[in-house]
Amino acid sequence: MNWEKILDSLWTLATTWGIRLLAALVVLAVGAKLISSLCKWLSRTHKLDRLDDGLRAFLGSFARIALYALLIITVASIIGIPATSFITILASCGVAIGLALQGSLSNFAGGLMILFFKPFKIGDFIEAGGESGTVTDISVVYTVLLTPDNKRITMPNGNLTNSIIKNYSAEELRRVDLTFGAEYGSDVEAVKAVISRVVESHELVLKDPEPFVRLTECADSSLNYIVRVWCKNADYWTVSFDLKEGVKKAFDENGIGIPFPQVDVHISNT
Repeated sequence: MNWEKILDSLWTLATTWGIRLLAALVVLAVGAKLISSLCKWLSRTHKLDRLDDGLRAFLGSFARIALYALLIITVASIIGIPATSFITILASCGVAIGLALQGSLSNFAGGLMILFFKPFKIGDFIEAGGESGTVTDISVVYTVLLTPDNKRITMPNGNLTNSIIKNYSAEELRRVDLTFGAEYGSDVEAVKAVISRVVESHELVLKDPEPFVRLTECADSSLNYIVRVWCKNADYWTVSFDLKEGVKKAFDENGIGIPFPQVDVHISNT
């Protein structure tokens, strides 16, 4: 046995692998440093200020994952692992993970649709899937709502994108619809005038579009008047509560009765 040739072969192999390993470690260290610097730049640059916070966070996370995947493939190639084999292994793992996480992938796809089509953004008050609240966070898997009574609701994006979404904050103006009932003996024009005075005296009610007050229904026990007024979105609940209180006080001051359901019982002696 020629030990000299064996030692030479081992030395050549060790030298070759050592150089490859050293090169791979250098590329790994430099690449990780560059990726970290790039991700920090993406989070701080003002060039992405036009994007909403949720989409910006997603792009940062996606860029980090994609760059690290590319770095790992590059390092594997330097060591001597064929890139095609490595990509095939990753693809097979991806298929297996995808089959195991079908629900999560549905949520991921829903998150992408929300981030790119923007049916709502952080800070909007929405109603969807039987829940309502202010959007506090949008990730690629879940959307978090904060209810008016301070409950935190985490909704899967897959279910969210497949349901009807009502966005109450999307428009600057919002219409307040109210209905008031008056006694049948009340004069229709007098009731309309009383309601109109209350509406017109409220400083948060917009003059354009013009407020609308009309008799809408002759119900079983009352004449119902519909009121439609416009206000800024942020003033919706203030206007709604104020008009209800104001109309009640005005009815009392003007002798207009507010009826309640009544039943007439006729007793026949036979």
